[in-house]
Amino acid sequence: MLQIYNTLTRKKEVFKPIHEGEVRMYVCGMTVYDLCHIGHARVLVSFDVVTRYLRAKGYKVTYVRNITDVDDKIIKRANENGETFTALTERMIAEMHKDSGELGVLPPDAEPKATAYIAEMQDMISTLIEKGYAYAPGNGDVYYRVHKFDGYGKLSGKILEELQAGARIGVDEMKEDPLDFVLWKGAKEGEPYWESPWGNGRPGWHIECSAMGKCCLGETFDIHGGGPDLKFPHHENEIAQSEAANGKTFVNTWMHAGAVRVDNEKMSKSLGNFFTIREVLEKYPAEVVRYFLISSQYRSPINYSEDSLKEAGVRLERLYTALEGLNLDGVEPERGTSYEERFHAAMEDDFNTPEALGVLFELVRHLNKARKDGEANAAALGALVKELGGLLGILQDNPDAFLKSGGDVDEAWILEMIEKRKAAKAAKDFAEADRVREELAAQGVQLKDTREGTTWQIER
Repeated sequence: MLQIYNTLTRKKEVFKPIHEGEVRMYVCGMTVYDLCHIGHARVLVSFDVVTRYLRAKGYKVTYVRNITDVDDKIIKRANENGETFTALTERMIAEMHKDSGELGVLPPDAEPKATAYIAEMQDMISTLIEKGYAYAPGNGDVYYRVHKFDGYGKLSGKILEELQAGARIGVDEMKEDPLDFVLWKGAKEGEPYWESPWGNGRPGWHIECSAMGKCCLGETFDIHGGGPDLKFPHHENEIAQSEAANGKTFVNTWMHAGAVRVDNEKMSKSLGNFFTIREVLEKYPAEVVRYFLISSQYRSPINYSEDSLKEAGVRLERLYTALEGLNLDGVEPERGTSYEERFHAAMEDDFNTPEALGVLFELVRHLNKARKDGEANAAALGALVKELGGLLGILQDNPDAFLKSGGDVDEAWILEMIEKRKAAKAAKDFAEADRVREELAAQGVQLKDTREGTTWQIER
């Protein structure tokens, strides 16, 4: 039975959806003012794997991943660029889709933008005011009364008294309490705004997801996910808003992806170790990056380094090499193996991808032996490798194409050198044949002599 670690209860729980056979899942998406970074890639890939696996188990999954397309950072960047905030966000959304597509991330079923749900946010804010959970002090802002909500802190484990000690009220704020957070921001000069009962303004960040989650998935849904930095205050505030407004449990299972560290340090622009997905993909094949991201269990921290990416490339190459030359067209996967059973057992244990990958490598060793021994079920084992890999979003490329990717060497030159080596061997000039092999190796090209001839691949 599928078990998922619930951040709210701090333990693994048997997953039971609200409606049998259906899963409604909301994941906090990007604030689209810049290119996505490798931390975003961790969240994108993690919940793509979750979605793929839930669907493989037969669930009808409705996966919603929102877009924040108006906030302080977006407005600031658009002003710096001398463009409208909508021009900036549309461009960044297109770039986000490009990066996520490269990583093999399937599109969500819905991708609501905050600016399309302003009316729904205003309705929720009005409800919170009517119930006494929010107040409009008259300066165009609306604030949420944190102390009014009894369960505040239940997700993050934060204690109100400890939060209170360090809280301050800004000079331009009219809060009743330093912990109160903004639901609606009064418009400032030069900022985009919408009309509201409290004056022209725009929504606060937290109210966006409460309103969009409710509109897309209902007042209570199965899974809410996001990055590690969203647990507090964003997700904590979502719970407070939604449960106060709706009078119901907001989400049953909370999932949070682990942080990405770079050479064992926190990733930040100030440390100069900040990498966009685009920058990483310029150096490494997209599937290698994806393999790296799933090589650690989704909620564990993962360390980004040159060595980690190189290791991911080598390990993925081993999997593809096992499939090289197999004709899998129309071949049914081998059923009833312990490998398939143990792979699924790993995935049902809170989506334990490193353990699932370990099983996949055991299966590949079996496949390699079956191929060497000429066993009839080799192709069926290969089909199983590909099927299980597909649940992780890997091994769907043509093996030959993958093994020859990632180099800067012209293929025509490689083939010419292979022919030169063949001619040298035929003339028994083995010194020249070795020299050609070494020249290719210096360019990262590995040769492999088989009964069918010489093949090549790029060294990882």
